Amino acid sequence: MNSRRTLILLLMLVVAGCASAPIQEMSDARQAIAAAEDAEAAPIPLTDAQRLLSEAEAQIRSGLWGMARANAIRARDLAVNALNAIQSDPQN
Repeated sequence: MNSRRTLILLLMLVVAGCASAPIQEMSDARQAIAAAEDAEAAPIPLTDAQRLLSEAEAQIRSGLWGMARANAIRARDLAVNALNAIQSDPQN
């Protein structure tokens, strides 16, 4: 019986963790986009990153936190990749 309680508690914690607003992910995406903009990274990945961030913001307003988290992470990754590309370009 004790292991069942432990399993239920663990499942509740996992669900609670998934159900929280993606505050850190949104912040990370905004910072990565700002850094890529400051570095004048390629416009196409930045436009895509900004679109994903906007979608994530709309999803947060709709309570779709899981989708918002995924889009914020994708936005961050696009911005980081754009920033890395410009930093590794020998012309810069």
